[in-house]
Amino acid sequence: MVTIQVDRLIDFVGDIFAHADSEQAEATRIATYLTTANLTGHDSHGVIRVPVYMRWRKAGMIVPNQTIEIPVDTPSLAVVDGKFGYGQTVGPQAVKLGIDKCKAAGLAAIATRNSGHIGRIGDWAEMAAAEGLVSIHFVTAAGSVLVAPYGGVERRLSTAPYCVGIPRPGQAPVVLDFATSVVAEGKVLVASRGGKKLPKGALIGLDGTLSEDPAQPYGPYAADGPRDHSKGTGAIRAFGDHKGSGLALICELLGGALTGNGATKYDRPFANGMFSIYIDPKVIDPSNFFDGEVTRYIDFFRSTKPAAGVDAVLVPGDPEAATRAERTKNGVPLPDETWSAIVQTAREVGVSEAAIQHAGI
Repeated sequence: MVTIQVDRLIDFVGDIFAHADSEQAEATRIATYLTTANLTGHDSHGVIRVPVYMRWRKAGMIVPNQTIEIPVDTPSLAVVDGKFGYGQTVGPQAVKLGIDKCKAAGLAAIATRNSGHIGRIGDWAEMAAAEGLVSIHFVTAAGSVLVAPYGGVERRLSTAPYCVGIPRPGQAPVVLDFATSVVAEGKVLVASRGGKKLPKGALIGLDGTLSEDPAQPYGPYAADGPRDHSKGTGAIRAFGDHKGSGLALICELLGGALTGNGATKYDRPFANGMFSIYIDPKVIDPSNFFDGEVTRYIDFFRSTKPAAGVDAVLVPGDPEAATRAERTKNGVPLPDETWSAIVQTAREVGVSEAAIQHAGI
């Protein structure tokens, strides 16, 4: 395990993307969002993605420095085409559009399609919450068929993230952000590179056998080699039996079918689709009942007696806030295999040995 200080990790990862045709602003933005995912404990959406992004860029599946197109634009609704730009470039543009429309109309919806990997969806909920807005996000990943629906063993779903953000004046927002599978694909990636092991029974084989072996979805792989889910036959399981499976289906239909991105399927390049709804509490609630009631109810929620072995009852966003504080202070821990893969990627795009050594100090 290596531990990299936050500023050095952002600079190093930004250097990789700058050497791979991204303008400096984009390179820094991607590095910052990826590192923020690590800071919040979502290592599956953090810098472990660097080798994957570089492989996609080399294959032409992702295009640096894109500006979104807006083929449909009304006062309260828009369709955003990301043109296969990096999600950390497409996402902020799409969310800002939703924020601006919501502030003007009180309610807005944005259908985003053809985005590169759009990262930790909680980032976009936090961006809206910082402007005082509630947001709801349904996401799919066309071209990334990884999850078996409840009762099945074959892949039919992406990990289909779902996210809700609720602002709290003067406090961190409530952000519920999860994959509708037992684990996100990135957590399988983390486990395959020497990181945290998967929960028992997170994966399922074609014969119905439950497993925690990353070779199920990826097939055989070398320790320092790429991970390609098209080579595996096993699947990640949907969480919560029929409930998680049903919510995943809704994410596919709203994030994929409604946005024009396409629900999960094999016959197109990887792209995230995201259907987002933005609500301005100040418009729906001019008496400002909402803020006080959120505070009252969260206090009531937390006040329950903890179960045996539990220190405290948490609300969504609490674990991320605690991890962010600890890692900001002490640095971001990365498994040796993960760090090695990032360093190898840096060398491939021409980052200097001096920069590599400086980052790892």
